[in-house]
Amino acid sequence: MTTRRSLLVTAAAAIPALPAIAQLKSRRAEAKPITPGEREARIERARELMTANKLDAICLSGGTSLRYFTGIRWGTSERLFACVLPRKGDPFYVCPAFEEERAREQAGDKVRVLTWQEDEDPYALVGKGLASSAVRIGMEERTIFAYADGIAHSNRGATVVSATPVTAGCRAVKSPAELDLLKLANNATLEAYRAGWKQVREGMTNRDLTALIEAAYQQFGFPGNVSVQMGEFSALPHGSARPQQIREGSLVMMDDGCSVEGYTADVTRTVVFGKPSEKMKRVWDIVHRAQSAALAAAKPGAPCENVDMAARKVIEEAGFGPGYKYFTHRLGHGIGLDGHEWPYLVRGNKQLLAPGMTFSDEPGVYIRGEFGMRHEDCMYITDKGAELFTPQCESLEQGI
Repeated sequence: MTTRRSLLVTAAAAIPALPAIAQLKSRRAEAKPITPGEREARIERARELMTANKLDAICLSGGTSLRYFTGIRWGTSERLFACVLPRKGDPFYVCPAFEEERAREQAGDKVRVLTWQEDEDPYALVGKGLASSAVRIGMEERTIFAYADGIAHSNRGATVVSATPVTAGCRAVKSPAELDLLKLANNATLEAYRAGWKQVREGMTNRDLTALIEAAYQQFGFPGNVSVQMGEFSALPHGSARPQQIREGSLVMMDDGCSVEGYTADVTRTVVFGKPSEKMKRVWDIVHRAQSAALAAAKPGAPCENVDMAARKVIEEAGFGPGYKYFTHRLGHGIGLDGHEWPYLVRGNKQLLAPGMTFSDEPGVYIRGEFGMRHEDCMYITDKGAELFTPQCESLEQGI
């Protein structure tokens, strides 16, 4: 099947000279997987939070929270597959009978797997596994509605609520092993951007540059994506699908990143091809100062909203306000196994920063019909403040 990724790889191969890409070496050996011991510690922490939030169990279907606690990679469909983590007792799985062997390949032969045939009700097995249907179950926030609704209806007396206080409560603070994986992902992303940009020539399209960067990810051995927007389309924070071509003086914005052992990078670089205008240089400097202000405000014990406010103050005082007029989105999001995850750096979020939390720091100024400017690096909270995984960009002309 022809996919977007295969087309991009084909496009990269069609560009005649790729020395900056070809010289990149695999970095897979640098990635150290999360250990079983760390996953066990995560489950124990989840049980502490279940007790604090008066939950008897949490239910995880396919997705990143399932992977976080168990290491299992599983998608979602109309058929219920779930891991149930009880507050007391061992985790168990609810699985279609024909998928049991595949489930045990990842979960192990010693785990309890409750199977169901195609003409049976899978949702009642959750209560059966817990030895009671009169339970308070937390559902992972990205669980599809059919699962949550089915469990509620098939387990009389069950109360189905959000598991976010548990899942986000565990995932928001990263371990040293997680920080190492995030640092590797972000550094590999930045190196891929640099390699791709070295190959840029006038007349190339945004698809050409996308292909180059994604070819660099492949050289490193990490899956990844990048969104490339040029000129007036850089004023749309998530870009446009319209064809774009690079010309002298074009502003080019690169965003997204690769992932390492599932841990995701998010880096944005805005660079000019050729000579920038004075307005471009002015806006670049404003956004750079806003990013630095946010980094300085990100201290343990500070509310999340303070970080957004620090960056927004710089941008508004420079004449690009009020509110969301030019800086059209929040300052940042948590990052880990998901590109966007709890907590969020946005006005109104009073949650306090803690060491080990990780966020994007991505202020921007977007002038519709002209250009947009965004600097994005990810940061982690330390005992003393915040540090970036990747160095801030140096200049508009060399902005990678």
